[in-house]
Amino acid sequence: MRRAWLATRHLLIGAAVSLACYLMLGLLLLGLVATLLIVGAGILPETVQTVRRFASFERRRVGARTGEGVPQAYLPLTGPVAERLRHATTDPATYRDLRWVLAQLVYGLVLCYLSLILWLPAIIVDGIWCGVLGRRPVVLPVFDVLADLSCSWSRGLLQPPPGADLAQRVEQLTETRAGAVAAHGAELRRIERDLHDGAQARLVSLSMRIGLAKRAYDRDPEAARKLLDDAQDQAEQALAELRHVVRGIHPPVLTDRGLDGAVRALAASSGLSVEVAADGVTDGPRAPAAVEAAAYFVVAEALTNAAKHSGATRAEVALTRTPGMLRVLVRDHGCGGADESAGSGLIGVRRRVAALDGTVSLTSPAGGPTEIEVELPCAW
Repeated sequence: MRRAWLATRHLLIGAAVSLACYLMLGLLLLGLVATLLIVGAGILPETVQTVRRFASFERRRVGARTGEGVPQAYLPLTGPVAERLRHATTDPATYRDLRWVLAQLVYGLVLCYLSLILWLPAIIVDGIWCGVLGRRPVVLPVFDVLADLSCSWSRGLLQPPPGADLAQRVEQLTETRAGAVAAHGAELRRIERDLHDGAQARLVSLSMRIGLAKRAYDRDPEAARKLLDDAQDQAEQALAELRHVVRGIHPPVLTDRGLDGAVRALAASSGLSVEVAADGVTDGPRAPAAVEAAAYFVVAEALTNAAKHSGATRAEVALTRTPGMLRVLVRDHGCGGADESAGSGLIGVRRRVAALDGTVSLTSPAGGPTEIEVELPCAW
C-alpha cells in the first residue's frame, strides 16, 4: 500500500506539472509574439530559461524515483540580447524541452487519472486476493508500473541531444583557450614592461658607467673607481629586477619549499595576520608545477586585494588535498563588496584557473567577509 501511494503521489505531482505546462505554452507563445513584433526580444530568452527550470524540476523528480539522474546540456543564455535570443532559438535542447511540455500535457494527466480510477478496484481485488487466498497483491503493483512508465517517457524526452555533451565541452574549451591566450598575452606584456622599464634601464645605465669609467681610468682613477662602484650598484639593482621578473613567471620559492611553504612565505609578507592551514598538501607526491603556480598566484592576488582594498587586518588561507583535486580557500575579514569588473586581478585569476579546467567561486557581500574558493583538477 505504501509503495502504491508513493507511486500515486508521483503521478499526482506529474498531473500538476501537466497543468503547469499550459502556462509554459502560454508564456512561450507570448515571448514568440513579442519577439516577432520586435517589442520584447528579451522576453523569449527569459521564457526559455523558465521552461528550462521547469524541465530541470522534472529531471530531479525522475532521478529521485529511479535513482539515476537525467543529464542536461544547454547553451548559456547570457551576454547581449542578440546572443541570448540566438541561443534560445537554436539550442536543440530547447526543442526537446518543448516536445516534453507537449507530451506531458497528455501522459501526465492520463496516467494520473488512470491511477485514481484504479485505486478502489485495486483495494477490493487485492483485499479479497490477499485476505481469502493469502496470495501477494496483484493489482497494487500496477501503480509502480504507471509511475515508472511516466519516468521512462520523461527521461526519453528530456535526454540531451546526441553529441550535446561534446558540443558543450568544445564550447567550454574554446572559451577557456581564449581566456588562456589572453592571460598569456597579458603576462608577456607585463614581463616585457618589467624588463624594459626595470632591468633593461638598469643595464643601459650600467653600460654607460662602465664606458665612462674606462675613459677616466688613466687620467682620474678616483673618478673611475666611483663610477665602477656606481656600476656595481646598478648591476645589483638589475639582478634584483630580474629576480622580480622571474618570481612573476614561476616563483623559485615554489620549487624550493613547495606550495605549503610558498604560501606561508606569502602570508608572512602580506602585512596581514594570516592563518594558513594545509590539509594533506604535503602528504605524498606534489601537485604538477602548473597547478602549484596557479594556486600560489590565487593566494597572492587574494591577499594583495585584501591588504589594499578590504581594510582587513586578518585573513585565513586553507589548502585542501582531495582525490583528483586541490582546493584553495582565501577568506579576509574586511568590508567586502569585491567587484570583478573594477580591475583585472580577479579576471586574471579566473583565466589562469579556467586554463587548467578549474573553477572559481567569489563571495563578497557588503560588510564582508570576502571568500575566494578555487578548485583545481590535480593528478597527485
